[in-house]
Amino acid sequence: MEIAVQIIGLVVAVLAVSFLAKVLNLSAPLCLIVVGVALSFLPGVPDYALNPDLVLIGLLPPLLYATAIRTSLIDFRANRGPIGLLSVGLVVFTTLGVGAVAWLAIPGVPLAAAFALGAVVAPPDAVAATAVARKVGLPRTIVRVLEGESLVNDAAALVALRTAIAAMAGAVSFWQVGGNFLLAAGAGVLLGLLVGQVASVLRTRLQDPVFDTGMSLVVPYVAYVAAEAVHGSGVLAVVIAGLMLGHREPRMLNGAARIAGTVNWQTIQFLLENVVFLLIGLQLRRILTEVGDTDLSLGTLVLACALVLLATILCRILWMVGITLLRKAFGRKAWRWRYSAVTAWAGMRGVVTLAAVFVLPEDTPQRPVLVLAAFVVVAGTLLLQGGTLPWLVRKLRLPAPDPAQDALQEAVLLQNMTTAALERLERERRPEDTPEVLDRLRSRMSNRVNAAWETLGRSEVDLETPSFAYRRLRRAMLESEMDTLLEARDKKAADDVVLRRVLDMLAIEESMLDRSTQLVNDPASGWLKAPPSTAACKHLKSAPYHVPADSEEGCQDCLAEGTTWVHLRLCLACGHVACCDSSPAQHATRHFRESQHPVMRSFEPGEKWRWCFVHGSLG
Repeated sequence: MEIAVQIIGLVVAVLAVSFLAKVLNLSAPLCLIVVGVALSFLPGVPDYALNPDLVLIGLLPPLLYATAIRTSLIDFRANRGPIGLLSVGLVVFTTLGVGAVAWLAIPGVPLAAAFALGAVVAPPDAVAATAVARKVGLPRTIVRVLEGESLVNDAAALVALRTAIAAMAGAVSFWQVGGNFLLAAGAGVLLGLLVGQVASVLRTRLQDPVFDTGMSLVVPYVAYVAAEAVHGSGVLAVVIAGLMLGHREPRMLNGAARIAGTVNWQTIQFLLENVVFLLIGLQLRRILTEVGDTDLSLGTLVLACALVLLATILCRILWMVGITLLRKAFGRKAWRWRYSAVTAWAGMRGVVTLAAVFVLPEDTPQRPVLVLAAFVVVAGTLLLQGGTLPWLVRKLRLPAPDPAQDALQEAVLLQNMTTAALERLERERRPEDTPEVLDRLRSRMSNRVNAAWETLGRSEVDLETPSFAYRRLRRAMLESEMDTLLEARDKKAADDVVLRRVLDMLAIEESMLDRSTQLVNDPASGWLKAPPSTAACKHLKSAPYHVPADSEEGCQDCLAEGTTWVHLRLCLACGHVACCDSSPAQHATRHFRESQHPVMRSFEPGEKWRWCFVHGSLG
């Protein structure tokens, strides 16, 4: 009963602190550590001993898996060079650099134990780094590299830690170090591929969302334990399996299973990662008690911990500067200095660091001091780097992801999907298929893609577009439907099985309506830059970006016919202004059919994307 109460208390504290951090726009990990530290000194609060096995085996695999299944395998491959330099090269560099500083700063610490501390503090935290990165709106290139680094660097750090612990027990040769690393990496990759392949086959046959979710919960533990059993890297096995399954999920699972899996894993990740940060803070009182039994003075402890923290931060900065200079010296393309500066500063440490330091043998000289130094690195990097990273991003004026560009890419993707779907409809239709059914299918596809195009260029002063009006009215209708359903439930007018089936149907439609389509338009960002076209198009290459418009009043055809338009388009061959396909008359498409002028451009303020009617491509 006492354990259950403690678990409930941890979860309630996590929910309360995370909610307040969100309301106050503060870093949730940092707030949880601060609250944990404060709670650790309150009388009556249990002494939560952070068991390293609990974190490394119980919590780390699902946390890594939850991140891996949402990481693009395509992006991971595209950024494998920077990811490898940070997740392996930087880990080794930090292990050696921090180890040397710790050996000099902490009296009585053997060199092998100092290198063990370097390995412990080497890997940035997967949760803290990406959470702060997404919150401050970093460019997605940086976010993807940080995600990839944080997925893989734990493997290199844990291998380095094992090697350092082995060195404390006896001599370890260079060949043994290299052999251990190759064994860990090779076995981890092979076991990850094997587990991912087996899980893919099994989950393809499990169409029930409950069974599929249960299977997905087992995968990270099976991959981790199997790899560790053969002295491989459990971290790599989990990451490889997660990347494989995340890449295959769209073809492997049905829609219900994908929705259930997404919600379940988001909930699991939120609770686990935040409980861990709270537990980190709760360790401080226990750590200070153990440090008090050592023979080192307060000044020596403060100086040693400060030097280890400084060395941890400087190693990442020096590594980024060195890599940039070397790439330029050899004529290789390097990141812009602003990108390198932010990446160098995004080195927040977290759960793996504090869990790994408790792996050190109990008889390690000055072990309490090493544990305290690891705690200072975690709290210090979260406070110094995590707290100032938003300020640095603003000062460097890094471009945040553009919601308008995302909406444009979404509209183009939906347009191409709609074209493919309608072509398939014409091939699959049968003579007995009624025109009503075909018209309903065509109308649904047209409404979906038109809603995406309507979102572009919409501002607060615009008139309500048809799709937004549809959402407003349909939400009102759903409220009435829900009232009627609940009334039938209270009167027992229908069986509970029937009620729940209809309730699930309403929930699915309501979730589709709740999808946010509101764009945040930043006037300072200038014209909207279109993403590269998905296919080479000779019309887009030869078409200009601007021609004189034949009318500044709007669509002349709509004005003549007495109809209204939603958005305007400009023909880049003759300058004719016409209305978009969301408008009732669709004059832009009609103009293309009559004139065969292939390219039009948005005539909305703040946009200059172009569209080729012939190839259905964007430029």
